[in-house]
Amino acid sequence: MNKPDPAETDFSDVAWEKSPFSGGGDNCVAFGVIGEFVAVRDSKNPPPTPLAYTRSEIRAMVDGAKAGAFDHLR
Repeated sequence: MNKPDPAETDFSDVAWEKSPFSGGGDNCVAFGVIGEFVAVRDSKNPPPTPLAYTRSEIRAMVDGAKAGAFDHLR
């Protein structure tokens, strides 16, 4: 399955979601579904082109975060 080219993809209808841990501010990434993919963007600077990932790539990142793999980045 080929990922969509973000530069050629219309993200205007994506329903973006932020983590409730962002404190209600714009200091978090936002996720949204676009077809079979998950788009990711910077919530404080949304106009640049979002990135698109497969659901398995997102699952690996979330599972890693839950397991503490990224705790050193805080």
